Amino acid sequence: MDKVVITIARQYGSGGRTIGQMLSKELGIHYYDKELLKIASEESGIHERLFVGVDEKLKNSPLMRITKKIYQGQLIPPESGDFTSTENLFNYQAKVIKELAEEESCIIIGRCGDYVLRDYDNVLSVFVHAPEDYCIEQARNKLSMSDREIKKFIQKTDKERADYYKHYTGREWTDARNYDLCLDSSKLGMDRCVEEIRAYMAVRFRQ
Repeated sequence: MDKVVITIARQYGSGGRTIGQMLSKELGIHYYDKELLKIASEESGIHERLFVGVDEKLKNSPLMRITKKIYQGQLIPPESGDFTSTENLFNYQAKVIKELAEEESCIIIGRCGDYVLRDYDNVLSVFVHAPEDYCIEQARNKLSMSDREIKKFIQKTDKERADYYKHYTGREWTDARNYDLCLDSSKLGMDRCVEEIRAYMAVRFRQ
């Protein structure tokens, strides 16, 4: 198989982003994270700050968390009043993710990539997780907060990601059945997680 796409969903502090960056370097393929927002902005003509404002979270409304807008693949046209709606911002991100999957081997971080590309044969979906204590320990290197504040921040961030995922996919974010491979980074370490993903690729895609 010529092109392989790896999607990585990750709990905050589990090191999923770092693992993606390490894989990108080892495999010599592009890594897409925040850059997806810029590309989606350029393709749609919608200001990038709107994409950033709802990146991997829903608007601060209880109704948004209760309702679902499961992604169907359609785009809302510019003449519609819903052109800059939260749903259409997601639609454009999904459009970019699909285009990348068809054009090149790459790594996609978050943004329901596993669901958007669920019908693509060249996709390997990964979920990186770890116990709370480990995530807090890792987050200390990035956040200037007390452990109590870090714990609350992690819980809030993971809840936002879970709500976002359920809103657009109808699925539970932490359900192992959504992914090809689930890795506990606290037990394996970053290097071994990369090795396990590469080993899975070798079997799955015969590379």
